[in-house]
Amino acid sequence: MPQHSALRLENYPPFKSMNIKVLELDELWQRVRILLPLNSHNANPGGTVFGGAMSSLADPIAALACAKCFPDYTVWTKSLRVDFLRPGTDDLILQFDFPEDLRQEIETVLAEKGSYTPHFSYGFYRKDGTLCCQIGCEVAIRPADPDSHRLGFRNRET
Repeated sequence: MPQHSALRLENYPPFKSMNIKVLELDELWQRVRILLPLNSHNANPGGTVFGGAMSSLADPIAALACAKCFPDYTVWTKSLRVDFLRPGTDDLILQFDFPEDLRQEIETVLAEKGSYTPHFSYGFYRKDGTLCCQIGCEVAIRPADPDSHRLGFRNRET
């Protein structure tokens, strides 16, 4: 697991108070597993995981994965759909997978058209494997403006 990326994610200010823990993160962000513990910072009045915490954590993951795979482009979350299926009655694990065939499709479309808005599907699961929250995310991948460092994510790691 790339320790630098995992630590940056765990210490990112919006996530720090949630006490997330990166369980798995491969070099190209093709497989990401993040523990979102049920604690006093993440619980809603009903005692389950607050949907805003799930949404906040889910928001940048696909865009960060695309920024890692396509460093010459600027990327951002264009849309995020959050379907709460079951209550998060205990710790949740965000499971994101970036299929190789989708990565190749994105690469092909970017070479042909210069931009693309792929769709990703991932979710939050209880430790017993029950899907609690389904995430649908569209990521805008656009040519990078070398003069701007304010628009979207760019992979700045070497």
